[in-house]
Amino acid sequence: MKLPQIETDYLIIGAGTVGLAFADTLIAETSAHVTIVDRLGKPGGHWNDAYSFVTLHQPSAFYGVNSLELGSGLKDTVGLNKGLYELASGPEVSGYFDRVMNQRLLPSGRVRYLPLCNHLGEGQVESLLSGLLTQVTVRKKLVDATFYSPSVPATHKPRFPVDAGVRLVPPNALPGLWHRLHGGRPPRRFVVIGAGKTAMDTCVWLMQSGAEASAIQWVVPRDSWLVNRVSTQNGPEFFVEAIGGQADQMEAFATASSIDDLFLRLEACGAMLRIDTGRMPGMFHFATVSPDEVQVLRRVRDVVRLGRVKALHADQMVLDQGSLAVAPDTLFIDCSASAVEPKPTQAVFQADRIVPQLVRAPLVAFSAAMTAHVEAHYDDEAHKNRLCGVVPFPHTLAAYPHTIMANMKNQFQWGQDKPLREWMRASRLDGFGKLMSGVDKQDTERQAILARLKEQSMAAMANLPRLMASAAP
Repeated sequence: MKLPQIETDYLIIGAGTVGLAFADTLIAETSAHVTIVDRLGKPGGHWNDAYSFVTLHQPSAFYGVNSLELGSGLKDTVGLNKGLYELASGPEVSGYFDRVMNQRLLPSGRVRYLPLCNHLGEGQVESLLSGLLTQVTVRKKLVDATFYSPSVPATHKPRFPVDAGVRLVPPNALPGLWHRLHGGRPPRRFVVIGAGKTAMDTCVWLMQSGAEASAIQWVVPRDSWLVNRVSTQNGPEFFVEAIGGQADQMEAFATASSIDDLFLRLEACGAMLRIDTGRMPGMFHFATVSPDEVQVLRRVRDVVRLGRVKALHADQMVLDQGSLAVAPDTLFIDCSASAVEPKPTQAVFQADRIVPQLVRAPLVAFSAAMTAHVEAHYDDEAHKNRLCGVVPFPHTLAAYPHTIMANMKNQFQWGQDKPLREWMRASRLDGFGKLMSGVDKQDTERQAILARLKEQSMAAMANLPRLMASAAP
């Protein structure tokens, strides 16, 4: 039997941040028809499975899609982000992407949305509810927006065996914990497994919800360097902290003699933070926190640094480098899912296929919108790949200079293209372009900061190869 047939210009696989940001820009800047296929029943990707107390790392002002503001643009007046621009919560982001689909994309008349469907390859799409197969003829290109699909706690399966009777939950279960007890004893001991931002959020949430810091044990395979959120604020009143901070960071890259020296210099200028100042972290994944969050995290003193968990038994927790007894009434919280699994990069533009990746780390939404803009306005594939050079995610500390080098090379390419520069300045997803371009020529203080940023960036480019060579095996 012949399959039902539909046609489209672009078939986008994935309705998460990348797919929606790409579709939003493409629809705004071309007359193309787009079909979006996603396995979930709602747009928003992993945000649909996020724990309820998660928030963005960065200000809401430059996340999402270009055509629709996220948030109110106000600063938080209470809490650990007080004085800084608001961070959308997980439910807010999920609702926002629902509005993007239903108020922006579908009303265009040029977007077809196929939720709860799986792309089987070669344009064949299967409904997860009915099993019905549909053949999609793609007139132009397939867009694989799943390259950076993260693993999240709610759908993550632990990589270690867990004995029957051990209470292990994802952080999603914590707000409704009382309903899960079924008459059982409430936990009096919490063991948070994982060292990333999810684990940090969980530790903070537990303490702010009433748990004593002394009741929390934190399993940290590797300590992490953290981005100071103050340096990510894009309001004009934060010009010194944001743009002056970038100049400070470039100076660190220009003068550092080793990877450890680099991160210590970044800490000294206020760009980086660490929870335990007596330890040199071994990880950096762009996790972004406020100084107040760090102060709360420092209250957790029972930090286990014996590697990764190998097994959970009723009476003991087995780790790479030893075992620990498990106290009665312990609740384990699995925060070990990795949102940044290592993957080999590939070209973004590949004939009839586009694979959006980072073109400015760590801005996933901006990178997707930039890729769509380049697709819409440039023809030569080699040039498009030069404009969208892939920026590798730093899975090791030694890889961070490579990430910065790739960021800077892309920025240089974009700076040579006037229409592209103008698009970036108008893009709400480019956090700092408008802030920098709006400086009055008579503002000598800010002009001096911009001049210093340019000078230190050139010096950083000269030193980065030496820095990368110093970390080579």
